[in-house]
Amino acid sequence: MPDPSASEQIDAKIRGLQDWRGRRLSELRDLIKRADAGIVEEVKWKKPSNPSGVPVWSYDGIVCIGEPLKNAVRLTFPKGALTEDPKRLFNARLDSNSVRAIDSREADEVDEKALTALIQDAVRVNGLPRSTASAKRRK
Repeated sequence: MPDPSASEQIDAKIRGLQDWRGRRLSELRDLIKRADAGIVEEVKWKKPSNPSGVPVWSYDGIVCIGEPLKNAVRLTFPKGALTEDPKRLFNARLDSNSVRAIDSREADEVDEKALTALIQDAVRVNGLPRSTASAKRRK
């Protein structure tokens, strides 16, 4: 029997959460996939302490990573510091030179329009030449 696809593995992870975090991760996942048809789902970083791995969405590199935490679902954007965030969705990892994250808690409402724009900009940033991205980071 072949290994399950990344999508099937993420489905299983969501089912395994059995609480609001599963519903939120599913909601965020759907939004991410709708933001750009070229985004690819992956599962990375499987280890004994997390055998199901971590959901990852990529397009010319990692766009964002979805992680259920104890009290939130975190979307981590590896190049978030380069990403336009006019609605100030980023609320975690703000001290990093490159990474930014959004912790979505149970009572939070997802601003679908703003998050879609953020994801689309993260895709754009992934497509920038390294020299352009480095120059933007120095500003």
